[in-house]
Amino acid sequence: MVWDVCSWSDMGPLIRLETTLTGDRYLRVLPDHLHSFIPIEHSDGLGQFQQDNATPHASRVATKWLQEHSSDFRHYHWPPKSPEMNIIEDIRDALLHAVENRSPPPRTPMDLWTALQDSWCELPPRYLQTLVESMPYRVAALLCVRGGPTRY
Repeated sequence: MVWDVCSWSDMGPLIRLETTLTGDRYLRVLPDHLHSFIPIEHSDGLGQFQQDNATPHASRVATKWLQEHSSDFRHYHWPPKSPEMNIIEDIRDALLHAVENRSPPPRTPMDLWTALQDSWCELPPRYLQTLVESMPYRVAALLCVRGGPTRY
């Protein structure tokens, strides 16, 4: 399992998680990786953090940490059972596609990790920008169908 962070202009770290993510383990990722990435990318204090409602993301400890750091960046709260609107899903699909098309394909966990890291670093900045810029259209499409399925 991996955890990642990105912005309109840059890719943050791709973090390898050796085990299942829990709220407590997520609390070790946020200060080290998110909290160090946001101020660099958004020194103006206008950084915005979006995540889905995975159980570790919505845990009490993670929610408390995000509230305690609300002056450092804004956190979008997604209602439970809401449609997936996170661009990270598109990025993960792109990574999966890139890894599947590698020749030779990864054969060991270490090969897979290396392929993921390489593919992560090879994502073009314009790809990120296109995804971020698509958010208003995604939200508008979601509103048009009143929360139903969209092409996103």
